[in-house]
Amino acid sequence: MAERVTFHDSCYIGRSNGIYEIPRQLISRAGAELVEMKRSRSRGLCCGAGGARMFMEESMGKRINIERTEEALTLTPGIIATECPFCMTMLSDGLKAKNVDDDVRVMDIAEILARELQD
Repeated sequence: MAERVTFHDSCYIGRSNGIYEIPRQLISRAGAELVEMKRSRSRGLCCGAGGARMFMEESMGKRINIERTEEALTLTPGIIATECPFCMTMLSDGLKAKNVDDDVRVMDIAEILARELQD
């Protein structure tokens, strides 16, 4: 897997539990080119699912998942990786909103590792 991957730190695994390096090591060991977003690790930006915002319509400003997706897209990744199902939904919705869901995929780290085992 020589794809360009950026990793989105979920709030629960990252900031709540302080797990930042292990997901990155797994992605790198899968042979991906890991590129970091400006806001990552303890300074990561929430995907927008927290606090039930996933189900709310915004009346002002930009949806947070769009903000996060745009930040990821500046790195031209083939994959946005995460380990949280809520983040996966929010980032997938962001890709659809930006009309790039045919070019960029959101994948769980487990999917990336499973794909490597099949090769």
